[in-house]
Amino acid sequence: MAKQIEKSFKITAPGGQATPAPPLGPALGANGINPGQFIQAFNERTKDLNGKVVGCVVTLYKDRSFDFEIKSSPAAELLKVAAGIEKGSGVPHTEKVGSVTKDQVRAIAEEKMEDLNSGTVDSAMRVIEGTARSMGITVEG
Repeated sequence: MAKQIEKSFKITAPGGQATPAPPLGPALGANGINPGQFIQAFNERTKDLNGKVVGCVVTLYKDRSFDFEIKSSPAAELLKVAAGIEKGSGVPHTEKVGSVTKDQVRAIAEEKMEDLNSGTVDSAMRVIEGTARSMGITVEG
């Protein structure tokens, strides 16, 4: 018989370097998951990412066991790294904070392809370009 799902939620954490300190520990504890046990399993599965922020979908079952699926990094994080900026613009349509090339956008779209609801790389690129615009990053090329 399959396990009954109690709840499912999303978190983001640095791969291989997560700690039970806030905000991750309290979020896990509030949802009924032992933070130490989760952090140990998470760090083991993401040790090759070395601090790169990744998304994670955690599923908690009725018997208090859990399962988690590692997703790719958020598009905003990838764009910040590509543009070499700390954070996006507070007023993105008037104040631009950085720029990325079409090749960088294509690389990000290909990396996130399985997590996006796009059928082709070109449509995934348009999604990433929209995220860039909303952050105040210009796409050149």
